[in-house]
Amino acid sequence: MNSKSYSLFLKDFKSELRTRYAINALAMFIIVAISVILFSVGNEKISQSLTGGLFWVVIFFTAMSGLSRAFVSEEERGTALTLQLIAAPSTIFSGKLIFNIILVFAMNTVIAILYSVLFEAFVIQNFALFLTSFVFGNIGLAVSSTIIAAIIAKAGAKGTLYPVLSFPILLPLILTSVQLTLFAFDGISFERAKFELAIVVSYDVIMLTASYMLFDFIWKE
Repeated sequence: MNSKSYSLFLKDFKSELRTRYAINALAMFIIVAISVILFSVGNEKISQSLTGGLFWVVIFFTAMSGLSRAFVSEEERGTALTLQLIAAPSTIFSGKLIFNIILVFAMNTVIAILYSVLFEAFVIQNFALFLTSFVFGNIGLAVSSTIIAAIIAKAGAKGTLYPVLSFPILLPLILTSVQLTLFAFDGISFERAKFELAIVVSYDVIMLTASYMLFDFIWKE
């Protein structure tokens, strides 16, 4: 990460601390989503497979509520052209990606803690496997969300386009992450989960490579 990427990250970080748009949106969605699930379940016990699925469903829709503003905010403030003049596209993408990665990890860590406290079925037998899938899943989510945010930044219906584009792109990552979470619940070893882990790691590498290759064209169009 060069100094310009770090400066861009600091700009977004300080701007978020002032406005708290993404933080408030993410916090409210997490609270509402988990509260609705708890009220719907009531006193009934839900299975581990359903708990694991709901865990990643909440993560997906929470990301949709707060990560879309990575580049939309630049268009709204009229600072996109300034960024194009002072920094290379790869530098801009790196700064935005670092901010989204930190935001995603903070958001999903809170969700994981709340799930472990509020849901009896959220019991992890293989914590190392869960942590590995959690880390690579979050990285993939942040990378995909960042490049999609760049694609829809100049569109008219930003709020509608973001989840529509995100769903098919993130579906393989979410499904595989759900499976790895269930493996962690059952205490399955890394050896038996290596195929799913390979899918998540490959997804991250492909999305990261494709994002850096395509961002130059996306940002300048």
